[in-house]
Amino acid sequence: MLQVPQPALVLASESVFRKSLLAAAQVIFETQPARIDEMAIKQAAQSENQTAAECALTLALLKAKRIAAARPDALVIGADQILVCEGRWFDKPRNLAEAETHLRDLMGKTHELVTAMVCYRNGAQIWHHIARPRLTMRVLSEAFLASYLEAEGKMLTQTVGAYRLEGLGVHLFDRIEGEHSAIIGLPLLPLLGFLRQHGVIMG
Repeated sequence: MLQVPQPALVLASESVFRKSLLAAAQVIFETQPARIDEMAIKQAAQSENQTAAECALTLALLKAKRIAAARPDALVIGADQILVCEGRWFDKPRNLAEAETHLRDLMGKTHELVTAMVCYRNGAQIWHHIARPRLTMRVLSEAFLASYLEAEGKMLTQTVGAYRLEGLGVHLFDRIEGEHSAIIGLPLLPLLGFLRQHGVIMG
């Protein structure tokens, strides 16, 4: 066993992608999704001229705090991700038509996935990390775009940018810079380093 029994680890997210990353690393954790009004927080942040990194960090912290209020002895992990392309913030597409629009807006350009992560325990933030993977999407043919949308279907509404890099989404790109897990939504190497430093998993 690489992990000590206490503190309990709680992931403040319902993302299947974040859960799969931790599970693949054989980290023992619980999942408790945090309900916050992300859209309102993003709108407020943009009206105050906050950066995407500042907003993503705020969202990650609020998620962690919400769960930690009921689990003060647990180590709660909060995370959030904002896609930024040419200054514009993208949210998850609401339907396939919007997914197609997003892909057309992103193709031929480089975008950044600003990914923030917070660890919270005993009423305080004890660690945070911000990753900034950069992805350059190639120009897609009409035939490829139509086939891609049909193959991926409603799955595209679950991911910002309308792609799953661990699936067909990898065909969209000419260049990818950054840790794979950060692109998925949870920078795993920095998180594991933090957990080792704090004796939660063995060094």
